[in-house]
Amino acid sequence: MEQTLWGHLALLLRASTKESIEYILQTLWRTRRTGLDSADRRVIQDVLHLQNDSDLDPLLVCLRMLMRRCVYENTSKDDIPKLFPDEVLPELQKLLTLLLHKFHREWQEDVLKDQNIVPRLKAMTWNMANQDKESSNPMAVINLKLQGDAQLHSGELDVKFQMATDTLDTVLKAMHCIRDQFSTMVNITLKFVCQSRLNWNRIFLLILAE
Repeated sequence: MEQTLWGHLALLLRASTKESIEYILQTLWRTRRTGLDSADRRVIQDVLHLQNDSDLDPLLVCLRMLMRRCVYENTSKDDIPKLFPDEVLPELQKLLTLLLHKFHREWQEDVLKDQNIVPRLKAMTWNMANQDKESSNPMAVINLKLQGDAQLHSGELDVKFQMATDTLDTVLKAMHCIRDQFSTMVNITLKFVCQSRLNWNRIFLLILAE
């Protein structure tokens, strides 16, 4: 089944120019979150001289799989050819390798903009500042160890700051409010999930085909 699917990449050879294939890839990337609309589908169909709209879906599945593996797995130029099964024509492998590498950095930057992942807290320690000195406004020194989970940039980060008593009271009150809101959101989500019976396999295939 996979071999039959990948064989649809040969439809790209119907494009009259390399720029036409570039346009298809850029359009798929631009619509990675929304999916292709009817106008985009018609343009790509015309570029490839396809009479039936249904012939487009297997090709789009293959291209989106390649693009996602290339970008989200941070595939190097030398490793891009390894993404193709043997049945994909060598000249097509070479062309798609060049184009995927050409847009690789640009698409990775887009992924970073999409993610905006806040580092998660791994550990926290604290102690009192100036314990050997008398102070009417004692300060706590907070040490945070954060873990970045973004796919392209990850690692640990140490953050250190001081906090006075009145500031700490404000932060704790805000945290309690956030906790209550999270509890409400979780209850709503669980209720929605229990009431929904969706065919996830079908949704996955439809997303890939867009």
